[in-house]
Amino acid sequence: MNKVYPDAAAALAGIVQDGQTIAVGGFGLCGIPEALIGALRDSGVTGLTAISNNAGVDGFGLGQLLTTRQIKKMIASYVGENKEFARQYLAGELELEFTPQGTLAEKLRAGGAGIPAFFTRTGVGTIVADGKELREFDGEQYVMERSLVADVSLVKAYMADRAGNLVYRKTARNFNPNVAMAGKITIVEVEKLVEVGEIDPDHVHTPSIFVHRIVVNATPEKRIEQRTVRSAA
Repeated sequence: MNKVYPDAAAALAGIVQDGQTIAVGGFGLCGIPEALIGALRDSGVTGLTAISNNAGVDGFGLGQLLTTRQIKKMIASYVGENKEFARQYLAGELELEFTPQGTLAEKLRAGGAGIPAFFTRTGVGTIVADGKELREFDGEQYVMERSLVADVSLVKAYMADRAGNLVYRKTARNFNPNVAMAGKITIVEVEKLVEVGEIDPDHVHTPSIFVHRIVVNATPEKRIEQRTVRSAA
């Protein structure tokens, strides 16, 4: 089966629909699937629930989909770099399910592993636990968190072979492996495509069983949220 598509729009064609839950890899702007996010914006789908650590920045990354009002709800850990994100939430225009960062990562990993829920101490005694089941283990209170499964996952990797085995590069790995696991359909954007057998099996970070479609973006923009340099003096 050919998993490689000519461009991001073709990779999303016939997959994305209004009202879906979309999980997106990345941390800030590091390791985000730039081309796939742009193609998702251009597809015009609306009413999306987006699962991501954050929503990029104003006008880039998932911030593009907030500008076009294609996202109705965010499940995220962080808002701070995106003024439009904060504005829409405070104005009651955007639903937000705040989730502690480690809990969000585990909710995605558990969803991909077929685990429907798990207990964690994180959030006990805070609004994070409101409306959720609490249970005591060994004298400590734990809150039950439901796992997350996305209709579509958008993932960024450095390299893939044609079967879909993935290798991530350094900190761009971040949420991407868990997002890849959690998708009913996982679409991956890579910088480098190689033939099957060219990746050492011990170097595979995400196995091909989780990957359905691949698109090559050899020259992503890779913006930096806040660029700080030392003065010449």
